[in-house]
Amino acid sequence: MTDFENNAFFWQKIDTLYLSNKLEILREKGAKHPDYSNLIYPVDYGRLKDTQAATSEGITVFKGSQKSSTVSALIIAADILKKDLQTKLILGCTPEEEEKVLRFLNHTDFQKTVLIRRGQEIPNWGLTD
Repeated sequence: MTDFENNAFFWQKIDTLYLSNKLEILREKGAKHPDYSNLIYPVDYGRLKDTQAATSEGITVFKGSQKSSTVSALIIAADILKKDLQTKLILGCTPEEEEKVLRFLNHTDFQKTVLIRRGQEIPNWGLTD
């Protein structure tokens, strides 16, 4: 792994982004998707207020059952219908909840996602004497 891949400084910035904006829960765990009634949200779903994303509605957050103030993973979604890429934050999810979120987001052939887990490495260029 190179110094620029999945390093602690990147995740520090993601945590700052999350902690400096208010999370607005739009759909609680168990709610039906507004367009696809057969899809049930596996965890709370919301957006960070006063942030920007490809949809310009704010950065998406999937919040699990564990209390946490740090982002544990990111999901990158490729959507060929919307012709875009989206980044989603994962917060306080158990491994089982992460898997359920991935199944929820990968339910169609038009959108596929990958999960990037938090790294803890500090790059050599970030160390000082």
